[in-house]
Amino acid sequence: MKNLQCFYRRGHFLLFFSVLLWTANVSAEIASQVVSGTEGWLFLEQELRFLNTGPFWGDYAKTASRADRADAKDPTPAITAFHRALAEKNIILLLVPVPPKALIYAEHVPDSKKNKEWGASLDQYYKILRDKGVRVLDLREDFYAQKKNQEKPLYCREDTHWSGFGATVAANRIADEVVKVVPKGTVKFTGKWSDREITGDLRQMLGGSEQQQKEVVSIQEIIDASGRWPEPDASSPILVLGDSHVLVFHAGGDMHAKGGGISDQLSFVLARPIDVLGVRGSGATPARLSLYRKAQRMPDYWVGKKVVVWCFAAREFTETDGWRVLPIEP
Repeated sequence: MKNLQCFYRRGHFLLFFSVLLWTANVSAEIASQVVSGTEGWLFLEQELRFLNTGPFWGDYAKTASRADRADAKDPTPAITAFHRALAEKNIILLLVPVPPKALIYAEHVPDSKKNKEWGASLDQYYKILRDKGVRVLDLREDFYAQKKNQEKPLYCREDTHWSGFGATVAANRIADEVVKVVPKGTVKFTGKWSDREITGDLRQMLGGSEQQQKEVVSIQEIIDASGRWPEPDASSPILVLGDSHVLVFHAGGDMHAKGGGISDQLSFVLARPIDVLGVRGSGATPARLSLYRKAQRMPDYWVGKKVVVWCFAAREFTETDGWRVLPIEP
């Protein structure tokens, strides 16, 4: 009996030790995905991989993409199919890849992490998409210009997302394109800047204590005449679709705040409610799958839509689980 009890206790100890070891290995693996740069800047390893990859479309996608499915490695078929499906309904697709943080602030990335490619293929790929009729809004030039003229950073130092200021720069540029199709509305919104303390997702991936100093970011909170944040409106002619860049400063909770996201800034600039569909994951296939399901629940969903702003991290061209061709409605 004693031997049995001893064996039982030993088994529990081994199980406990195995769990601890597994947890430590997982934590180390997560932390290895973060690259520390200069002056407190943190970067995502996947983003650096994307910038160093070189061409990632056509035959290049076979080795450039991290996707498992051979038919979902190249982003081009999925993007052009989405564009055509919307065009059949007289809806314009505005593709807005979020410029890599590590590209805009390359001076803070360790030189050992950069090769000669370093994002050079983006110009070529955007031209390929434009030649196929896709409207690509490349924010890099706007971000570089604002970086020179403003003290506020365009990205959070310890988070993968753009900052509150970066979201406003993007929204203003997107609005310039949207008003060519949809005129400004008449809803009055106001904006007020304030500072918020956040613990960025990259900082969380590195671990650390709760007492660790948090990053301070400025966001422009948007409210209507009654003091409420802009509410997503499914009947709006404008849909903002994408990954967590659509949710940051908009969805609250782990997205840091409400009322200060890209859709909120668009509501402010365009003086009208905006429809919003963002996912905490890939803006490539999962976002469009969520859109399909929304159209499935709402048979008249596409009636009145004029513009779809598809916004996702540019690194997803290679780092997502796959680019599947999907319909936009049942």
